[in-house]
Order: sequence, then C-alpha cells, then structure tokens
Amino acid sequence: MKLLIAVDMEGISGVVHWDQVTPGHVEYQRMRKVMTADVNAAVAGAAEAGVEDIIISDGHWNGYNILVEELDPRARLSSGTASPYSMVQGIETGVDAAFFVGYHARIGTQHAILDHTWSSARVSNLWLNGRVSGETGLNASMCGHFGAPVLMISGDQSVCAEASEWIPGIETVEVKQAVGRFAAECLAPSVAQERIRLGAIQAVHRFQAGQAPKPLELAKPITVTVEFIYSEMTDMAALLPGATRLDGKRVEVQVEDMAMAYRAFRSLVALAAR
Repeated sequence: MKLLIAVDMEGISGVVHWDQVTPGHVEYQRMRKVMTADVNAAVAGAAEAGVEDIIISDGHWNGYNILVEELDPRARLSSGTASPYSMVQGIETGVDAAFFVGYHARIGTQHAILDHTWSSARVSNLWLNGRVSGETGLNASMCGHFGAPVLMISGDQSVCAEASEWIPGIETVEVKQAVGRFAAECLAPSVAQERIRLGAIQAVHRFQAGQAPKPLELAKPITVTVEFIYSEMTDMAALLPGATRLDGKRVEVQVEDMAMAYRAFRSLVALAAR
C-alpha cells in the first residue's frame, strides 16, 4: 500500500497562534519539532498497520517546515515550493490513500484555530461547484481525482467536523478543542501523538477491510468560485484567461477536471497578490 500524508501546520498539536506557524518567529522553531513529531506518529501508525510506502507532503508556507533530520526513516519527504500539486504533492504517483495531518477549518468557521482558506491575506471564500470549501474539501477532491480516498485527519474539533461533512466515515483525531480563533484546550503533544498513531492504525485497517471512505470526486466540469478580501485583488485575478468576474470581489472559472480546478484556484490566488 502506498500512502500520502499531507501535512499543514495550523492544526498541529498545541498550535494556537500565527507566531507559532510563521517562519522567522522564535515560536515557529519550537513548533516545527512538534509538527515533525505529529507526522512521525502518523507514519508509525501507518507502518504498524502494514503500509510499506509512505510519502510526506509538507504543505505549510513554502513547504520546508518538517525537520527532515528528525523524520521517521520509513517515510520520504516532499519539500519546497512551488510543486505541481502543492499541498498534496505526490498524489500523482499511484498513491492508494491519504492522511491529512495538522489541518485547519475553512475561513469563517466558529471555534476554529487559525481558520482560513489557503491565504488568510487574500481569500475570503472558495466554492467548488457551488459548495463552500476549505482546504480539506479542495485537497480531498484533488486526491479523489487520482482515485485516492482520504482516510484520516487530525486537527481541532471544527476541521474534524468539516472533514466528516465532505468525507463521511473519515477517521478523525482531535488534538485540541478550539474556543476561539486564537484559543484552545490542547492535549499534551505526547497524548495527541498517541491518538494520531492509533487513528492511523484504525484508518489503514478499515481501508484493508474495504470499509474506508470512497474517493471524493466532484461532478465535471468543475466550477471554481473565489471571493477575495479586496476588490483590487479581484481586478488582478480576473486577468486569468477564462475567468469571469461576478462582482466586486468574486471571480469564477469553469474547467474540465479537478486537476485543472486546482491549478486555476492557485493561479487566481497568485494573481491576487498585493
């Protein structure tokens, strides 16, 4: 079995503030170690359940957050930017299934640590085929395009609920209970990481027994709608060939499949940079 573990940082054990996930801040260096330990817990559980081939995709910031020198040697690390499939780089290599570790809820979610959708500075909302989506739905749809189901997610209670709406039956691992955007009741990392390990074992065993969630596949063609925070961002994003401006802050594009939708979304956000 070949597994992709796609990793973000806002949902990592103990994270509650931007300082902890922003390169250059002293707190970031501390939380990189916790992030790597959360990843290693998922690797350990997957390997214990019989997974032989594990790729880690570092999906936070510019993709060089996980400490490779502390990575479980049973996994390989996809690091750096910009890679073709970004947060799920490696999904195109014949992956059977995926885990999402350290994920966060979509922008505007109540009781969710550091809620945002891709860019907290640019994106106000994202819709896929008219359904509001965060990074969980977006990346799970990208995995589904390649036939890979998402078996497990870790993060706060809100992203776990969001994932369950998109992927019924997904194994959820709550490592903190958010009470605001910058406040949560956090488990000790050792406790959270044991939960991740056990969740990984359970998720793989369910997959092996034919009881795992199905790959998330959207109806084609796919319509991507992005609402930006400021109108000048929309001015720039609307320059993308094939894009239609809907109003002051929203742009829409229709494409043939999810791979194209992923690229279109990333292009719109990149064009919107101030």
